[in-house]
Amino acid sequence: MANRWGIPLEVENIVIKRDKNCVYCGVIFSTSEKSRKNRKSWEHIINDIKLNGRENIALCCVSCNASKGNKSLNEWINGSYCKKKQITFESVSPIVKNHLLKQF
Repeated sequence: MANRWGIPLEVENIVIKRDKNCVYCGVIFSTSEKSRKNRKSWEHIINDIKLNGRENIALCCVSCNASKGNKSLNEWINGSYCKKKQITFESVSPIVKNHLLKQF
């Protein structure tokens, strides 16, 4: 069984337990806030909807997800949004660091 984005339920449960903050900017998620900066959203770290394993699925804030869009992780992390929000290799979560290390 999968959610509406095709993410298997077991992966969804693992990711929910793992990602308490945005994997990119680190903001703590809030269910009561209506602000985009505190709302969580599902993220394919590598933009491929066929890659639905726990290594590629993460939770990030709506702001980071919207900013990243279809950009590659490397392109996005070197862009103006990340510079402005001080998102760097050192500041992202381990799951994101693993993907960045694979790109070099």
